[in-house]
Amino acid sequence: MTQNIYDNPAFFAGYSELLRSREGLAGAPEWPTLRALLPDLAGRRVVDLGCGFGWFCRFAREAGAAEVLGLDVSQNMLARARETTADPAIAYRQADLERLDLPPAAFDLVYSSLVLHYIEGLAGLLAGVRGALAPGGRFVFSIEHPLYTAPGNPEWIDGTWPLDRYLEEGPRTTDWLAKGVVKQHRTIATYLNALIAAGFTILRVEEWGPSDAQITAHPDWASERQRPPFLLVSAGLPADL
Repeated sequence: MTQNIYDNPAFFAGYSELLRSREGLAGAPEWPTLRALLPDLAGRRVVDLGCGFGWFCRFAREAGAAEVLGLDVSQNMLARARETTADPAIAYRQADLERLDLPPAAFDLVYSSLVLHYIEGLAGLLAGVRGALAPGGRFVFSIEHPLYTAPGNPEWIDGTWPLDRYLEEGPRTTDWLAKGVVKQHRTIATYLNALIAAGFTILRVEEWGPSDAQITAHPDWASERQRPPFLLVSAGLPADL
């Protein structure tokens, strides 16, 4: 089962204070780049894997999506999403993404933000995503960059970021907002090859770092130029399946 760290009271309290939790998509520095990967959402059927507080679900409807389904394993997340959503075309459902069960060809876009690095069974999830997408559908997602997931609990050592065990894939335990958070480390190649093996065409890959304008507005983000914190991917299916 997907680790449900977000229903840990200490973790959820800390997460709720993050900028992206308080300001939504506008508080996520990678959002402008991720948004540029999205297809036109007008009339599209959308599912958000790991919807959290429902920020993207509401954005998708504002952008013209016909219907949106938000899935999350956390009851805390879903409760907050429901409290802040008043739109009958948006539905929220608790789901374990390790056992993704969606109707075939039911969606035009599958979206996921900072979730896949928690998923142990990546191949199964990608198979579920592919099956749920209609011909010509898109899968757009972000993850923590593998340079971040590789070290486990990293520390700067003499000004150097320790990239230990990058090629050794598997679980890494970190202390982020709470102790014992488990993330699944994979290389960039593993993610991309898994998409290809699942039948996707890779359309765009971005290793996000802050722009000059973002650093001017948020000088503390300048350190993110040292190594990219996020990997963003757009993948698609052919229209003539």
